[in-house]
Amino acid sequence: MKPVTPRTRTETRPGAGSLWSLDTRKDRGVSQTRRASPVLSRWPSIVVLTLLGVGAAALVLSLVTPRYAAHADVLVSPPEAQSTSAPAERTVASYAEVLGGRTTAADVVDALALDRSVRSVDGDLSAAVVDGTAVLRVTATSTDADESARISQAAADAFVTWVKQQKTTLTASVVSTAVPPTTPASPARPLWLVLGGLLGLLVGVTAAVLRQRADHSIRSPAELEEVAGAPVLGAIAYDKAATDTPLITSLGTHHPRFEAVRILRTNLQFVDIDHDHKVITVTSAVPGEGKSTTACNLAIALAQTGVRVALVEGDLRRPRVAEYLSLERSVGLTTVLVGRVALEAGLQQASTPGLDVLTSGALPPNPSEILQTSVMSAVVADLREAYDIVLIDAPPLLPVTDASLLASISDGALLVVRHGDTGREAVASAVGRLEAVGARVLGTVLTMAPVKELARTGYGYGYGYGPEFFSRATGEPKARGGARRTRRTE
Repeated sequence: MKPVTPRTRTETRPGAGSLWSLDTRKDRGVSQTRRASPVLSRWPSIVVLTLLGVGAAALVLSLVTPRYAAHADVLVSPPEAQSTSAPAERTVASYAEVLGGRTTAADVVDALALDRSVRSVDGDLSAAVVDGTAVLRVTATSTDADESARISQAAADAFVTWVKQQKTTLTASVVSTAVPPTTPASPARPLWLVLGGLLGLLVGVTAAVLRQRADHSIRSPAELEEVAGAPVLGAIAYDKAATDTPLITSLGTHHPRFEAVRILRTNLQFVDIDHDHKVITVTSAVPGEGKSTTACNLAIALAQTGVRVALVEGDLRRPRVAEYLSLERSVGLTTVLVGRVALEAGLQQASTPGLDVLTSGALPPNPSEILQTSVMSAVVADLREAYDIVLIDAPPLLPVTDASLLASISDGALLVVRHGDTGREAVASAVGRLEAVGARVLGTVLTMAPVKELARTGYGYGYGYGPEFFSRATGEPKARGGARRTRRTE
């Protein structure tokens, strides 16, 4: 095959002949991760369920008719001539039975002319001895505060009359009249609200534990590193604007997503520095994990440092690189492999100086067979000689064998994993497929991760800025009053 001559570069820096000679003074790496409880990471749902428990308790309380309790106190004492001797405790207790009994209830119904049965009034009356005294406290409950006070007072008066009618040496007198209560006695609102909150908290924690046990997806950089057995070279936060602006060239240079790609570029330089990694396959376990976007942005970031980069669209099933970079797809890898055009003619120059792209070309019916030919190995070898770094955007590993074939003729592979979507078993299986063909797993990239998760684990961006610091239109830092303080993530 004819040797490839890279296209004319603009402002290629001296010493940029290999990936490892990049200027890294402005790039920062990823800091060490810290583990957190998986259950506690679901605290928003736990808080919501706790509040729902409180709300449910409040709703139940609003449907329950409140009852009020009023009481009056009656003193049982001996006659004045025997005032030095107190009535027996047993006697006072037996009087309490009378005060809260059916006879007193009947007297209350007659005295107040209540439109209620004696049994219902008797059920609302109770009496007890005040500890350590000869005072009887009669309590009446009702849905009406004034009625509860009237019944309680009428019961005390009826009992005093009853004692006078008895042939006994004891006397009874009302020492504390009944007053209408201002707050209901039942249900106990604070208690039920607390119980509702505790029940909601219990349900929330239980649900979080069950979800954690059922959820086998990658939830943190530390977990990804443990499952893949390879370092996490980059973590890119979820950005809802990425659907419309997938490439970092449309973002401001200080945009968090732009900075995340620079961190990935820097960390890639320090992986297994004893070996040269000029040809790197970018793949994922399953579709939809952002591998093509990652490959394009990494290629752009590398080219921006002055190195010569070739991006090969090796996904011959669902290619996206040509679409992202606005390039022609009809002539590309497949047309080169079948000999219709030379490799140099198939390469297209991207808008980023220093980046050449070999798009997929016409999609073949047998991608796996065409990728494992000697011609494909020759194309990779020619690109290796002509460029400082070659990135191959490969299909997912688990559905097809294409990525394994491409990784086997590369110097290593980057595995792209989507936060909260890719399962641990899928990641382990993908790594196993790479190792089965002798491919080195250089590292992993966690995509679409929540910003808070990255900040909590130390995988935040190089600047201590959140999205609120950036203009949605330009991606540049917003103007803020006073000097802006920056915090580096070392």
